[in-house]
Amino acid sequence: MIRTALTLVAAVCFTASLALNATADDAPAMQTPKLFITLPDYCPTPDGFEIDSEGNLILSCPNFADKSQPGCIVKIDKEGNVRKWFNVPTIPETGWANPMGMAFGPDGVLYIADNQPWMGTPEGQFKGRLLACRVEGMGDDAVVTMRVIADGIEHPNGVRYHNGKLYLTNSMMTKIEHESGLLVSGLHRFDPYLDTTVQVTNTKDDPSLILTVLTYNKEVQYGLDGLAFGPDGALYLGNFGDGSIIRVEFNEKGDVLTSETWAKDLRNFRTVDGICFDENGNLYVTDFSENAMAVIKPDSRAYRIAISPDTNGANGELNQPAEPIVWNGRLIISCFNLVTGPDKVNTGHTKPFTLTSLELVK
Repeated sequence: MIRTALTLVAAVCFTASLALNATADDAPAMQTPKLFITLPDYCPTPDGFEIDSEGNLILSCPNFADKSQPGCIVKIDKEGNVRKWFNVPTIPETGWANPMGMAFGPDGVLYIADNQPWMGTPEGQFKGRLLACRVEGMGDDAVVTMRVIADGIEHPNGVRYHNGKLYLTNSMMTKIEHESGLLVSGLHRFDPYLDTTVQVTNTKDDPSLILTVLTYNKEVQYGLDGLAFGPDGALYLGNFGDGSIIRVEFNEKGDVLTSETWAKDLRNFRTVDGICFDENGNLYVTDFSENAMAVIKPDSRAYRIAISPDTNGANGELNQPAEPIVWNGRLIISCFNLVTGPDKVNTGHTKPFTLTSLELVK
């Protein structure tokens, strides 16, 4: 049976038993993260990843920790050399851009989620953007063209390009009120080739809104965040506050066919920020609040593979891991190292600014 496009997924309907059948013999060995790169001062808040056509690692830096540093995109080559690629174009109301999730299209255009509202200022509220940037060369003049695919988004976060469409998570949708009082977040789908900018209302009236979910954890009201298409063609979404992975199937027309909680195991991951797959179908999860990393096997069994205390990350410790990516045979992880609170291991922002790494799970 085809479900309606707007489906409130009850993450608690599928309990932690989905991933509790693992035995000690099945568990991958715990790892000690290794420092991959110490980033320059213009990268105080590293976040999202992509890989370009030349095999360079591309990193977004919204730089929430130091707004004197413009939000930028960084290029890291295979020898580990770090160069600023370009500063993301700002908006007049705030004077900044906050690039988070990114995705390349097949023609080399880089799509960027600009989370203007993350800073919490009145000027930035409901001014999040989804950008399309064509970039040539390096530096201030590298952005040859920029289009705003969608504007007015409350909390744009993760982006993926798939079969000619862009999928974007909207982590907080406060204009949609649920009778439970719980937070609603959503998944948008946009056509990147339209000439006009989509004005998002952050309500159920948005044609781009194809799925909504509730976050049941009242202590952490933050919703859909990371997303990744799996080897099976389904879309996997992380619900940050609930620490759950939602699996979404589409029909031939691209409409949502089913959505259900595929994995939830609070012993091994309490929150879900970024996610990514390796070639064996293992899904890696950054546990932002616990300074930890988990892997979920294709059968949905979950294992914690690394955890760190509150440190400055100088030796490669997980320092509020945000986004993972498989690059050159290793798992590279950005360390956000900024958000604090009673549910967070992290207690403050400090130098150095780092990327760390782990070995892939067999």
